[in-house]
Amino acid sequence: MAVAYPHCLVSENHATVELPTLMVSPAAPCPSITLTQDDLKKIAAYKAVEHVKSGMVVGLGTGSTAKHAVDRIAELMRQGKLKDIIGIPTSKKTHEQAVSLGIPLSDLDSHPVVDLAIDGADEVDPGLNLVKGRGGSLLREKMVESASKKFIVIVDESKLVDYVGGSRLAMPVEVIPFCWNHSLKRLVSLFAYAGCVGELRKCAETGKASVTDNGNYIIDLYFEKDMGDLNKASDLILRLPGIVEHGMFLGLATSLIVAGVEGITVKTKIGNELEVDSFCYTDLRNGFLI
Repeated sequence: MAVAYPHCLVSENHATVELPTLMVSPAAPCPSITLTQDDLKKIAAYKAVEHVKSGMVVGLGTGSTAKHAVDRIAELMRQGKLKDIIGIPTSKKTHEQAVSLGIPLSDLDSHPVVDLAIDGADEVDPGLNLVKGRGGSLLREKMVESASKKFIVIVDESKLVDYVGGSRLAMPVEVIPFCWNHSLKRLVSLFAYAGCVGELRKCAETGKASVTDNGNYIIDLYFEKDMGDLNKASDLILRLPGIVEHGMFLGLATSLIVAGVEGITVKTKIGNELEVDSFCYTDLRNGFLI
């Protein structure tokens, strides 16, 4: 994915948004630039980190987009712009990343209330309901993000869907290994009306079952149609014995930051309403080097 943008960024409400400082020819004062999908992920992540303040307990998400946020937090700590940050990682992978960057870490036992969590998502519907867990960390992500006062979701625009399951890609369910095939069949039968099929997630390298950080398996469900009432669907899944957690994150996100072709869109929950701010790519005065 490559998108051409003008070499600039100014927000409609005059807020400052940090964007990549891209290497361009000095002969052209305002040349076009190309942003990859990973650049868009980085833009969304850096915008979210603007909400991190010194002294916060911060939930550190997992995945390619959240990785940029963790990198940015560490960078600001090295610069002295953020101090006394405590991170709560949502996976072993994020734990290792944060340790390598020198971010002090703790857990929910010591810090049961998290000030702010930042994480990506695999799908986001218009009501800010999410699908997460295609990277396998859904259980720990949901534990940390449900304990957060604010949960900022960061995505590129490819993750937006009309309804949960609308991408036709996996909606993961973490299950205990015992009789996993029985669990798979019962899950699929719950959503036969939505054209559901399922499969056990396997490691590409070994062909064996993929194992989560918690020692469990993941069943990936795929939907041809809208499954309908999401809260009802959640209850039906969690009532099945052997089910640990599912990848639908319902009502947890407080803000969504989307980096896309037209710029950045920020959606924030205010009561039962969504406040929407838009930022166009027209000024790169405050940037970071890709």
